[in-house]
Amino acid sequence: MTDSAERPTPPEGLPPELVTELRECAPGQLRKAIVHAQELLHFHGEAELPIDAEGNDDILRVTEHDGYTEVVKQFRCADGCDDCPHGPYLYHVTEEPRPDGESKVHWSFMGTVNTEEE
Repeated sequence: MTDSAERPTPPEGLPPELVTELRECAPGQLRKAIVHAQELLHFHGEAELPIDAEGNDDILRVTEHDGYTEVVKQFRCADGCDDCPHGPYLYHVTEEPRPDGESKVHWSFMGTVNTEEE
């Protein structure tokens, strides 16, 4: 069991009753809830945003907001770079419709994230 002080903060707009129910779920139940939520998104005609780490990226945090997904990530460049990893950097990720009816995921760079403890 993990320390409750490290418990993730739920995204804004999620009903408190649902937050409580999810916190009481075992890992297997949470995986099933994710699958069901993805099925419901597809039922409503919405696909999830493909926020996956590429080979040289480390995604540190993903937070859902109304209209965009906040992603904090860092990356590693070529071998031998003494400054790696670079970042962390903040991005706002949105899904933008295209004229052909498809949609495209758009990453907007917002800036460097301060990681020092306050």
